[in-house]
Amino acid sequence: MMSEIVRFAWSALTGHRLRTSLCVLGVAVGIAAVVMLTALGEGARQYVITQFTSIGSNLLSILPGKTETTGAIPHMGGVANDLTLQDFLALQREIRAAQLIVPISMGTETVSRGERSRQVAVIGSTPDFLKARQLRIQLGDTLPSGDVERGSAVVVLGKTIAQELFPGQQPVGQVVRVGEWRMRVIGVLGEIGTQLAVQMDEVVLVPVATGLRMFNRSSLFRILMKVRSSRDLDATCVVAIRILTERHDEEDVTCITQQAVVSTFSSILQTFTLVLVAIAGISLSVAGIGVMNVMLVTVSERTQEIGLLRALGATRGHILRVFLVESVLLAGLGGLVGLATGLGVMQLLVWMYPAIPAQAPWWAVGAAFLMSVVMGGLFGVLPARRAAKLDPMAALQRR
Repeated sequence: MMSEIVRFAWSALTGHRLRTSLCVLGVAVGIAAVVMLTALGEGARQYVITQFTSIGSNLLSILPGKTETTGAIPHMGGVANDLTLQDFLALQREIRAAQLIVPISMGTETVSRGERSRQVAVIGSTPDFLKARQLRIQLGDTLPSGDVERGSAVVVLGKTIAQELFPGQQPVGQVVRVGEWRMRVIGVLGEIGTQLAVQMDEVVLVPVATGLRMFNRSSLFRILMKVRSSRDLDATCVVAIRILTERHDEEDVTCITQQAVVSTFSSILQTFTLVLVAIAGISLSVAGIGVMNVMLVTVSERTQEIGLLRALGATRGHILRVFLVESVLLAGLGGLVGLATGLGVMQLLVWMYPAIPAQAPWWAVGAAFLMSVVMGGLFGVLPARRAAKLDPMAALQRR
């Protein structure tokens, strides 16, 4: 019986090709929008998670300034005590659970050689920075170890910077100028790409004390720690804050774990994706109203046909199912076209712009198609009920 109803509904749709095509197009646009926005949002979320987890999940950062319960970012609520090299050395002495403890200073400066120059990010740190961030040296040596408070006029260049300043030449042993500092190149990083929104091929590394003196600062940008197990992250944070609170006579630092950062970004992007999908859902609702209007017109046009079916023995339930199936077929067809369009456009965008993080999860694809079918059923109820309630005699007499 149901197969006959489906065939009957399909023949009714194909009998009005233009009307059906326009209605299918309206639904397809809404479904395609849902798929594309979900793909972009989910792709961005996965990209952020990958960026953070690529350098390890057992990391935590200590920043100067206290994050209050109001959500203020460190440094935004007042002047914080400096996070100094002495603080770093104290943590290094007292925290045994940490595999690596890395001081970091940051700034921007012009690096030049002869007539070639460009603005770069300058990171001051120790050799452990490369281990913590999983960087490798392609040529020469890493940053010098030893007395971190002394510093020296040496620099490790990012690969792109080395290629721009020394095209076709050996950079190790050469001299470059970083701001007003003459510095000897001791190494070149291997190709890395982007890490945490920083293009690591376009940075230069200097000893941490050199970096602080270069920018006339006493405070570190942050202290990075790597612990042996993710289970030790929270406990290590507590110990680090206690040590620094005792040194500063107040709790004026913030400890952030890598897992907390990933969780926060993931939650924000997931909410953002849902908002985008909700906005796209508005267009799908408009398409649903279009389906309902088309079905109401169909009922009006087929009044005599409905009366004839009732006279031949069709019940109100049969008529109701015929028009509901027709509405669901119409919306479902639009859903299939929308899925194909949305996925096709996303593949084209990724092919043209590989940097775009677009990834349509299968659950979203299935949910989008289900949305179209459910929408067809919901917006088809009113026309179907109207058709089922028609009086057979009055319907046969109507012209």
